[in-house]
Order: sequence, then structure tokens, then C-alpha cells
Amino acid sequence: MIRIFGGPTRYVQGPGAIGELGTLTERLTKRPLLVVDADVLPFVEAQLSTAFAGRPSITLAFRGEVTHAAIDLLVEQAGDADCVIGIGGGKGLDAAKGVAFKLGLPFIAVPSIASNDSPTGRSMAIYNDEHVLVAIETIPDSPLLVVTDTQLIANAPARFLRTGMGDALAKKFEAERAVADGASNFFGTRQLRTALAIADACYQTLREHGVAAMAAAERHEPDEAFEAVVEANVLMAGLAWESGGLSYAHAVVRGLVKARGAASAPHGDHVGYATLVQLAIEGRDDGFILDVIGFNRSVGLPASLAELDMGSPTPDEIAEIARLTTIGPKGGRIIVNAGPGQIADAIKRVEQLATRES
Repeated sequence: MIRIFGGPTRYVQGPGAIGELGTLTERLTKRPLLVVDADVLPFVEAQLSTAFAGRPSITLAFRGEVTHAAIDLLVEQAGDADCVIGIGGGKGLDAAKGVAFKLGLPFIAVPSIASNDSPTGRSMAIYNDEHVLVAIETIPDSPLLVVTDTQLIANAPARFLRTGMGDALAKKFEAERAVADGASNFFGTRQLRTALAIADACYQTLREHGVAAMAAAERHEPDEAFEAVVEANVLMAGLAWESGGLSYAHAVVRGLVKARGAASAPHGDHVGYATLVQLAIEGRDDGFILDVIGFNRSVGLPASLAELDMGSPTPDEIAEIARLTTIGPKGGRIIVNAGPGQIADAIKRVEQLATRES
């Protein structure tokens, strides 16, 4: 009956927040190692230099695939660092987590985009040089600190905020399904009610502010709607998946990443569409699914396979997506009770509803 809820020790968000990084980390690290996405470094280098002036630090630029070899190369250059600060998108943060993991050091996350919910979590994806996933590894403790500079994030292409909304959209339904199916969360326990409350708040925030936040992202001007959605994409979604759990939406992604055309879509677009499939698997009524389809399209998320660049999917292709949904990694963290036929029927239903709504 032991249940765990976890998350970063402190979360800081707002325009210009990266400028406070020196003060925020003063008590946490004396010799920080900064692993910075090479494409992001030119935009933050001056601020980092000011933030860590007078404190010994090492800054390493990272570009490429997050492989064991790439992480080992960073480790060799880490010196006597006492903390790892990752700055960048998903790959930059995962590379930094990998270094923290291998050196046994605490981790601080500074996301440069709001395209996913990994900054608050412990997990990292390890690939080979051919971009084939080889492992999901976990740092022992949640991040000491997450600093989310919304001006930095607003300066990024708006599509990143959209894909983050796709990933966050599923969290309410997945956490609820995980509880209903008896799945454990990513701390290996049942869920506390706090995780479900946050997952629901995440969904409600997206529905209320998503359209306005996308407009702000297009203008590259963070406003209250933008702040709300960044909080939902990064903090609420991160707490919801790790302490709540995942379900069908992320399971369906196993099939989409192998599907014609759809394979090249970003993760958040996969999850945004797969959320609709989960709702169909659960037997939600047409009106409910059509409402979520309408939201997806209002912010630019896909509502059909054609919108994932998989035009005119054949029955065999749909059946293959369904099959792959059921044969992914098993265990208590993602439970797939539906069979391939039920999942294929759910995909076909979503396709029909999306056509009706278009």
C-alpha cells in the first residue's frame, strides 16, 4: 500500500528565468558542469557566463545522438564537477542526465523548448548511431531544480509548443486508465490522488489556454496563456506521467513510429493522435471524441492518420499499428488489455469521426 509521488525539489518559470540561474544554484553546486545543446548555446552563452562568474564551471556543447559513447565522451571532460546542469531540448537534457547518471551527481534541468515533459522526470532515452532506441535509463533522484525560461522557449519555433501539447493532452486519460487497470506509476507504486488531480488540471489548462498560447508562440511573445501552457507541458504533464502513469496513448505510439509516413512525425503529434485512439478503445461516445478532435485541430495537432502524413491507410497497415501496440515492452507500467482487433477498430472509428469533423 506504499504510494509515491515525486518531482523536482524546486521548479522556477518565467521570462528571463535563466538569468537567475547563478543565484538559484548557489547553494546547490560549487563546481557545475553545464551540458548545453550546441544550437542553444549561442543564445544563452552570455547569460551563463554572467550567472557563473567567479565560480569554477565547465561548459560542454552537445550535438548529435544520445548514445553511450557520446555520454562517455562528455564524462571524460567533466573534471571535478559536483553537479550537472542540462540546458536545451530533449536530447541535450538526456545527454546531461546520462552524464549525471554515470558520475553519480545531482541533476538540474533548463529546458529551451516546451515540446515534452522530460525536464521534471528521471528517465532518459539512449539510442545507437542509427537512432534506434536501445535503453530507457533512470537517474536515481528527481532533478534538484528545473528552470523554465519562457522567453527562451517563446523564441523557439511555435511547432515545439504544439507538439508539447500533444504529449500533455494524453496525461489525464492515461493516468486515469493506469489507475483503472492497476498499472503502477514510474516510481513502481500505485498512484496518489495528487497525480490524478494534476493530470486533470493539465488537460483543463490546455483546453482553456491552448489556442491563445499558440498565437503567443507564433508572435514569440510569452503572455499568460503561454505561461499556462508551458506549465502544463513541462511541469503538470511531467508530474502526471511519472507519478500517475501511462496507458494506451503511449502504447499506440509503438505502432505509429513504424507506420508509413507517420513514422517521421514528432512524438507529441503521435501522442496527440493516439489519445483519440485511447478514447475510442475506452468506448467514449462520439460527441466526446469529436470534441477532442476539434481541440486538436484548433491548435494544429493531428486528428487522423492522413494528418500524420499517412494518407489512405489500408486495413493491413492499421492492423500492423494495432499489432505493434500490443507487443511493446510489457510490465506493470503500461498495461494493454485490448487486443489487436479492438485497437484496429478504434483506429478505424477515429478515422471515420475525423472525416466527419473535417
